[in-house]
Amino acid sequence: MKILVTGGAGYIGSVTAELLLDEGYEVTIFDNLERGHRDALDPRARFLQGDLRDPAPIREAMLDVRPDAVMHFAAYALVGESMDRPEAYFRNNVTGGINLADAMLAAGVKKIIFSSTCATYGQPERVPITEDEPQKPHNPYGESKLMYEKVLNWYRDLHGIDCVFLRYFNACGATAKFGEDHEPETHLIPIVLKTALGQREKLSIFGDDYDTPDGTCIRDYIHIVDLARAHILALQEGRAGAFNLGTGDGFSVKAVLDIAREVTGREIRAELAPRRPGDPPRLVADAGRAKAVLGWTPRHSDLHAIMRSAWEWQQAHPEGYSR
Repeated sequence: MKILVTGGAGYIGSVTAELLLDEGYEVTIFDNLERGHRDALDPRARFLQGDLRDPAPIREAMLDVRPDAVMHFAAYALVGESMDRPEAYFRNNVTGGINLADAMLAAGVKKIIFSSTCATYGQPERVPITEDEPQKPHNPYGESKLMYEKVLNWYRDLHGIDCVFLRYFNACGATAKFGEDHEPETHLIPIVLKTALGQREKLSIFGDDYDTPDGTCIRDYIHIVDLARAHILALQEGRAGAFNLGTGDGFSVKAVLDIAREVTGREIRAELAPRRPGDPPRLVADAGRAKAVLGWTPRHSDLHAIMRSAWEWQQAHPEGYSR
């Protein structure tokens, strides 16, 4: 099969492209390198540089490649930034996505696997979160992902495009080749590890008075390789709809910090800070649908092992990729 991967120079896209190539798929990566990294491009893949906000390059790429399916990772994904620049998120994540879907129609491509997010749920009413939980985003980032899910549902109904929405919880970990390198970095595990490397003075713990066992927020951490495997399973014929991707287990901020200290063998300084507005106390996935329909089960649910993979990559790439 031929797969077009948008955003394949980013964190999740690069690892998914790596696994696709390992399994014998023919991969073309389409990326503008605005937030991705040239060094994160698997050399076995064909690379086409272009921006989804411009409809011409993606239409040309789609007609040239004529893939069997598209995996769509290209998006802005910083919650705080989306609150400051909502227009950029809607233009990039929604308008760019529409250009992608139109290019698929032009080339007769009928399958898309979309990198969505648990941020579409907002503050959940029930935890663990199922796919039937009301989607009420609390920020433009989550709203932009939900808007594109709705766009694709109409393209499915009116144009016959098969859509899979994979709603991630907290992606983390690394392979030997590819890891997490964002600027700015907002995710807990790389921030903790950068603190262990001495690149940050301390870790800020935003609130310790939540209704959780140790008072800090709880999140569901899923290894990047398990996320990538779910995308490959979703390629199979007849797979469609929305699926949560998480382990079903949650770890608090303090628990993540303790595990990082064990794995790195370093004392990582942490300091209590005020709560951040809108942080839910607990976000944990019910991934039963992904297990039942996709045949997907996380293989790397031990957070110590996940942390070790991220730590090994951070040590090998202390300044990230080309930086």
